[in-house]
Amino acid sequence: MTAIPVSVVVMTRNEAANLPQCLPSLTRFAECFVVDSGSDDGTPDIARSHGARLIAFRWNGRYPKKKQWCLDTLPFAHDWVLFVDADERLTAELVEEIARLMAAGPACAAYWIDGRPVVRGRRLRFGCWNRKLALLDRRRARFPDQPDLDIAAMWEVEGHYQPQVSGTTGRLRHPMDHEDAKPLSAWFDRHNRYSDWEAAIRADGRMERLITGEPDGGSSAPHSLRALLGRRMQKRLFQRLPGRPLLAFLHAYVLRLGVLDGAAGLDHALARAFYYWQVGLKMRSAAMGPGAFDRFPSIRAASEPVRTVRPAGDPYSSSSAIRSPPSAFSRSKVRLRTPGSSIR
Repeated sequence: MTAIPVSVVVMTRNEAANLPQCLPSLTRFAECFVVDSGSDDGTPDIARSHGARLIAFRWNGRYPKKKQWCLDTLPFAHDWVLFVDADERLTAELVEEIARLMAAGPACAAYWIDGRPVVRGRRLRFGCWNRKLALLDRRRARFPDQPDLDIAAMWEVEGHYQPQVSGTTGRLRHPMDHEDAKPLSAWFDRHNRYSDWEAAIRADGRMERLITGEPDGGSSAPHSLRALLGRRMQKRLFQRLPGRPLLAFLHAYVLRLGVLDGAAGLDHALARAFYYWQVGLKMRSAAMGPGAFDRFPSIRAASEPVRTVRPAGDPYSSSSAIRSPPSAFSRSKVRLRTPGSSIR
């Protein structure tokens, strides 16, 4: 069987629980890079055992962050790149769809792929799925440099924003499954950091600028402009509405029929509501006055570089890493700013 001419990138940091389920779904692609941030749980050995090319990464505390660094630095054999998180699994239908797309010749510069949540082993049919520009032509896409280096929460990985694309975008029909095999506590810790980041950029208007710069959602011409304006307007409106946690729950559980997914659908809808409650609480605390964000240690203005030693001549490393304090509501100690790969 002919390999699909796409280079896959899987970004990792201690993903031994997820990688054995992720990598087997990528075997039909021409090459696979696992870009690892100092894992100490056996992730590198798992990557090698599945035939992936292991690349070491150390963030220097500046832009480009990890995804754009991959586009700039990795020795790709192909122009089309597929970003896959370690807790994502490509379905056979999605792989076949990408194979047909590449054989016919892509008509767009990038393609949106839906992420189907898997909750306690159950694939959700309804509710709110995530969507991201995961398949892209690296010659026509770039992750923008955002003014968020003061927010320690997101560390080395780009936040919740999409790459900027020169050209049109499309949307693939089949989803990838999003199933995290790590303990539930890892989910709470990760989303606590995400809410730190979102609270900070919403507080001073940076979220508005992110929304303005987003690509469209994969609508086909000639209605793409109308769809783009509608999507942006909906996101702007949602940012301003009171009661966002309740609205997020009702949207996922009622409007998007999450109720039909039973207990798993309820859990997923409640998780979305809890996330937006965290964002709102942190924003209200910050509005109380200077220093209010000090109670959320992952948001701070400066970071102290920590020297690291890399092999001489290693082109895939930088000379420093950044230490981060524990995030709010987290029991973890000081750690290197190298989060898990799953950005939701």
